[in-house]
Amino acid sequence: MSKSLSPGAAHLGMLLWAVLVGLSFPAVGVMSELPPFSLTALRFVIACSGLWWLARRSPAFLPAWRQLPLYALMGLCLAGFFGAMFWAAHHATALSMATLFVTVPLLAFLLGLGFGVERLAWRLPAVLSLGAVGALGLAFAESLVKGGRLQFGIGEAVFFLGCLSTALYPVLSKWGLATGRLPTSAAVRTFWSLGLGAVLIGLLGLAAEPVERLATMSGRDLLLLVYLGLFSTALTFWLLQRATSVLTPGAVTAYSYFVPFVSMLLLFVREPERIAWVWLPGSLLVIIAMVLLMKRDAA
Repeated sequence: MSKSLSPGAAHLGMLLWAVLVGLSFPAVGVMSELPPFSLTALRFVIACSGLWWLARRSPAFLPAWRQLPLYALMGLCLAGFFGAMFWAAHHATALSMATLFVTVPLLAFLLGLGFGVERLAWRLPAVLSLGAVGALGLAFAESLVKGGRLQFGIGEAVFFLGCLSTALYPVLSKWGLATGRLPTSAAVRTFWSLGLGAVLIGLLGLAAEPVERLATMSGRDLLLLVYLGLFSTALTFWLLQRATSVLTPGAVTAYSYFVPFVSMLLLFVREPERIAWVWLPGSLLVIIAMVLLMKRDAA
């Protein structure tokens, strides 16, 4: 599947990725307040359950011993990002976190250079910088509408480490594919990285959270958790792994710039009175960056 995937199909898949990630935020927002690390571990387990039927059909489903350290490192990247995000949510402002998150594609590009899976050229960094400015414009527009302030403290420092962690995930995936350390099946790579990530973040939850509070989960919470596990986790990480086979880490992570655009559209649907010109500059820059990114890989 990954060998016959075209760059155009990979880009379309990542557009769907951005929509699914953008839709996941409202779903998380209406869930009851539950232990976040344990909840994420359950979400990853549900994702693995959904991927199992697809991954097990691959001859490379059972990993070789030499693949386990790389899968564990990829799982650690996932656990590191979600752990940092949940911790920083109580110690950093939303604007500061949104601003720091736009560094992920550029970090992925720089890490990709170090691992030899990115080429040193001006075009991709220029497109990533354009998208970053657009995403920052959307973040500041949201701050003007909802209020917020930019700062940098311990919470922001921890979240930046989380951004570095999530930027490393596609780099390790691409490096593993390029060196033959990982199988070509996107489902297998997604299954094992999420599975080990679930173990790591689950252990963190057991050590740091009142896990017994999961027993208070309502039926609505359970339905939302299944949705998040199957669509916002299993499908999104599969789409990311699928695109990684033909796109570079910087190009794959660039679609994180499109997520605030999706969130903006959802805000307009729920609250049309929030529509204002302040959203226009950032939106245009994000759209232009995405078009340039697609044209770059289609050339």
